[in-house]
Amino acid sequence: MSSSNSTGSTQQHQYYYVPTERICITFLSLFGISTFVHTVQALYFRLWWLIPSAIFCGFLELAGWSSRLWSSQNPFLRNPVIIQAVTLVIAPTPLVAANFILLGHIIRRLGSQYSRLAPRRYTIIFVSCDIISLLVQAMGGGIASGSQTPNAQAQLGSDIALGGTVFQLVAIIVYCALAAEFITRYTWDRPMRSTHVPGGAFRGIVDIRLRRMLYAMSVMTAFILIRTLYRTVEFANGWSGKVISTQWLFNVFDGTMITLAMLTLNAFHPGVLMQELGYPYPSSSNGTPPEDPLKPSNHFEMRAV
Repeated sequence: MSSSNSTGSTQQHQYYYVPTERICITFLSLFGISTFVHTVQALYFRLWWLIPSAIFCGFLELAGWSSRLWSSQNPFLRNPVIIQAVTLVIAPTPLVAANFILLGHIIRRLGSQYSRLAPRRYTIIFVSCDIISLLVQAMGGGIASGSQTPNAQAQLGSDIALGGTVFQLVAIIVYCALAAEFITRYTWDRPMRSTHVPGGAFRGIVDIRLRRMLYAMSVMTAFILIRTLYRTVEFANGWSGKVISTQWLFNVFDGTMITLAMLTLNAFHPGVLMQELGYPYPSSSNGTPPEDPLKPSNHFEMRAV
């Protein structure tokens, strides 16, 4: 759906097309609905960590697509180009962090002895990687979009953003590998290390709700991974390359992928699938699990087993 280059040389150096107004409105509507629902869900279930993750992602997407809508109506302005370049390149990063945090919660529920890393380390290590990626991508996007022409400055910004995107891609792949190893070890009851506690090590049970949460996390990760691969190819192709100048590629592999990821988390929400009216753990086969951050602060009772 790329537009012709008849809008003038200035516009060529910004998008190489004019963003389609109806597409921008569609994504604004979808992200607006999803972000509103995420906000209500986070407040209702008191899952405050969703505010700097999924909800923050939604607001960044809204800022980015509002800027693209602005550009569709005022194609020669520089400010909306810069805003959308920075916000949309970093927007999925907080959503990735939500998946990292969720994996730590699930490991606590099922048994940390099956995990290569302690549950808290998943949050510390991978969220730190996420923040580094976010800062590098934001800097690269800002430098590249601030250039009036596709010159060395634009290429430098593109290269910096590429480095941040590749770093994020590697982090996601490592996360997927560790998550797959944990699930495999849990399934076959092959712990990473022995635990010496009275009554045996805690081993949680994967009930239907937790199974749905795991499927949803897998789907979300797939959507985000596709988007990250697209962005990697886009930046590698250059700020004036064919990929970045083709609108339908951006709409499908960036906007659509993140929309689907956010809606998946709406539909399969941890507040519904992992809290169960304030009791954070399903019945266990033995042992007592450690406290989980998903548990609301005003509940202290554990489910009888």
